[in-house]
Amino acid sequence: MTGNRSSAETLARLRDRIARIEAGHGGGMPGRAALGHDEADAELQGGLARGAVHEVFAEGRHGAAASGFIAGLAQRICANRPLLWVRQDFAARESGALSMRGWREFGLDPCLLVTVHASDVESALRTAADALACDALGAVVMEIWGETRLLDLVASRRLTLAAGTSGVTGLLLRVAATPLPSTAETRWIVRPARSPPCAAWQTWGAPVFETQLVRNRHGRTGQWIMEWKCDECLFRDVSIRDAQTHPQPVAAAPADRPDRARVVALRRAG
Repeated sequence: MTGNRSSAETLARLRDRIARIEAGHGGGMPGRAALGHDEADAELQGGLARGAVHEVFAEGRHGAAASGFIAGLAQRICANRPLLWVRQDFAARESGALSMRGWREFGLDPCLLVTVHASDVESALRTAADALACDALGAVVMEIWGETRLLDLVASRRLTLAAGTSGVTGLLLRVAATPLPSTAETRWIVRPARSPPCAAWQTWGAPVFETQLVRNRHGRTGQWIMEWKCDECLFRDVSIRDAQTHPQPVAAAPADRPDRARVVALRRAG
């Protein structure tokens, strides 16, 4: 009698969990975080889905660009809630430590960032799954370097279930890896792009990313050049920037010498 009641309660909990996950991935999303980029937000039906898993792959070994892009996504998603960043030790050795000074210059609050170092992929997966079950977090980033068989479809489903149940968003950062089948809501491939011209007093250009949305479960894919606006903490399309001349000073044409094209023409004529 007790066993039957326990089985019925377990089945009821599973049905409720499946219903919430299906509601989250069905017609009405629990919430979306707009990126600020009009075209990307339109294809994403209003923004990046919260309570889901999203993948960001660095093209080649451009881990810094992919880290900056995923940090921007996390900022848009978290809405002043803590961000947990799980890093595989090998990824930290290859890419270096996250700079809190750079984090602040990026427009983000270091006080809301918690980093966890995992010795291997298995530990990173276990930590990320446990963190996704904590609804006090805004998002969880899991950074893994290189190819691995452990991050298969079963592991991806486990992360998606945890994110769908708690409403916490999972962001998977993959460097030097090939995309595999997964349950991710979206998949991005990121590489660095040229910063627009800046004033002479500015040391660094604005963070600009060439992004490809290669998987979108609820819309079309696309490719955009996105600039991260550090003050507004949102993405913007570089192509819609107002036309402007290069702000650097340009040398004036020499007044005491004839035009070079005219001299060449006279020599050829002679």
